Amino acid sequence: MRTVVFDLDGTLADTSGDLLAAANACFRGLGHGDLLGPGDALCAFHGGRAMLRLGFSRLGAFDDAMIDAQYPVLLDAYAQAIDVHTTLYPGAVAAVEALRRNGFAVSICTNKPEGLAEELTLRLGIRGLFGALIGADTLPTRKPDPAPYIAAVEQVGGIVGRSMLIGDTDTDRKTGLAVGVPVALVTFGPEGRSIERLAPEALLDHFDDLPELAARMLR
Repeated sequence: MRTVVFDLDGTLADTSGDLLAAANACFRGLGHGDLLGPGDALCAFHGGRAMLRLGFSRLGAFDDAMIDAQYPVLLDAYAQAIDVHTTLYPGAVAAVEALRRNGFAVSICTNKPEGLAEELTLRLGIRGLFGALIGADTLPTRKPDPAPYIAAVEQVGGIVGRSMLIGDTDTDRKTGLAVGVPVALVTFGPEGRSIERLAPEALLDHFDDLPELAARMLR
């Protein structure tokens, strides 16, 4: 079965507002105030530790112990306000539904912890559209290691050689290269069309284009 695997943050949904708010909750708790703003959305899609590292760097010297201490605080803050600002990208639901009607299997492979990913997709009303969800802690490894992607394909009855990944970052591009499958990177994320620098097999400008793109790439 042909399979389309989706990243979550920055691909299906713009989660940057809630992610940045969670990081800022850490900094406020330490008495620093908000250290991150809307212009740091790209960093948000690289994960909680990246946001903490960026914020602490604006204060001067920091070490990994500071990051490690605040990471659980960030996750807790995020879990308590996971869908305040988050929105699905236009056309995402319709595109996934069209793929399913056309006989594709669809799943999610994200570097967000599985529990948080499950909760967010439930709140957004899209969990039932996907046959499987593989998170950062579902397996011992995470993207760009091939294992999570392979699991996301096999759990929906797909064949890795007839699958593709829809993503938005260098991690997704590296995952495709590691597995040997085509990758389409979205251009509606914070990087815009500059994501073309990663030389993916395809660029996706709008979810309206995805059904035709997937049919062509997995012919």
